[in-house]
Amino acid sequence: MAENKHGKILIVDDNEDLLKAAKMHLKRHFTQVDIEKNPEAIPALMNNEDYDVILLDMNFTKDVSSGSEGYYWLEKILGLDPSAVVVLITAYGDIQMAVKAIKAGATDFVLKPWENEKLLATLFSAMRLRESRDEIENLKIKNQEINQALNERYNEIIGQSAAMQKIFQTIDRVAKTDANVLILGENGTGKELIARAIHRNSSRQNESFASVDLGSITETLFESELFGHKKGAFTDAKEDRAGRFELANGGTLFLDEIGNLSMPLQAKLLTVLQNRKVSRVGSNKDTPIDIRLICATNMPLYEMVKENRFRQDLLYRINTIEIEIPPLRERFEDIPLLANHFLKHYAAKYEKSVSKISDGAVTRMHKHPWPGNIRELQHAIERAVILSNGSVLQPEDFNFTPSSGKEDGQLSLEQYNLEEVEKLLIRKVLKKYNGNITQAASELGLTRSSLYRRLEKYGL
Repeated sequence: MAENKHGKILIVDDNEDLLKAAKMHLKRHFTQVDIEKNPEAIPALMNNEDYDVILLDMNFTKDVSSGSEGYYWLEKILGLDPSAVVVLITAYGDIQMAVKAIKAGATDFVLKPWENEKLLATLFSAMRLRESRDEIENLKIKNQEINQALNERYNEIIGQSAAMQKIFQTIDRVAKTDANVLILGENGTGKELIARAIHRNSSRQNESFASVDLGSITETLFESELFGHKKGAFTDAKEDRAGRFELANGGTLFLDEIGNLSMPLQAKLLTVLQNRKVSRVGSNKDTPIDIRLICATNMPLYEMVKENRFRQDLLYRINTIEIEIPPLRERFEDIPLLANHFLKHYAAKYEKSVSKISDGAVTRMHKHPWPGNIRELQHAIERAVILSNGSVLQPEDFNFTPSSGKEDGQLSLEQYNLEEVEKLLIRKVLKKYNGNITQAASELGLTRSSLYRRLEKYGL
């Protein structure tokens, strides 16, 4: 057989002639072949070597034919290394014994006297299984390391305001449960950071966190992306592919921008959430799923339910717990913290000597309404760091647009475009009431839903 010579094999059998013959045959195909008559030596051997496959006799001299010694040592081996690949051998094989061995954790079962080619095929197959297990374990470890590096307890969720402290308390309470969470907030407020914080403080923290931006998925690719597909299911399906639900199995699935889903796609999503199983496109086979679901949106879902644009039963399914993230204009006390965090990051990234933000610059930032929230602040600091020539950021290092940065707080009517006037007026009233939608809507003579539609229209 044309296989590359690699892998470590351990053969344990009380027949010395068999051991010698097996080693002579197998050493031409594997890097290392160790043989041992006494099963009591197995723990010491495994402690010294990491074997790819262990070929284990089921019957030693104490017990000629029942296979009980083989089962005993199989259990010992798997206790020492749960990922060990064990192939059992016996001269008294039958179907019942084979089934029992496989159920007990054996990878395969061969009879002696064996055919050399058949034994090789069995060992090579077992080797591939071991390699697959190692790859999966390495990926799991790597995923844990990445999550740990990216996500320390509240990494980059910065805030000392009362509103943010309340959110931290909510995360602590709900993270340990498997309750579905709906995160509400404007664009740029950090909804995914909150979702990741919930995941890494949950019992699923060592499993996958899969994130999907539903706003960027087309109707035609929705099922393939979320549920997976079989090879040949459609023109570009050149291989089997697992969907995000399967990838998140055992962990957390974060569905961002869920308010963007059309009614037909909402129905498909609801079916999966109710049945707790998915079927890949092109397949009739159902795959059970075990996920913790976190959704997020910047859209007014309750108003959309009233307008028949979002399914009420889906809303009830996803909002067991709601977390509403306040916009930056409602947590001005957090602006200096956030600004200094981004300052350190970008000063290091661009190798600039900028180390401080002047009081004047902070005052100017406090007067800006931040329609783009934390994301806008991040970009503003990055731009200021790049363009600054000094060690302290000054007010002139920030280039806010006149329409969103009127520092005197007055409504400017330098132009008479109705949309621009309405946008300026809404910003002024929101600032007056610190972002309180109910009070702002009342002041403007609008319903909450009408104000929400305007906020969405103008990207406020």
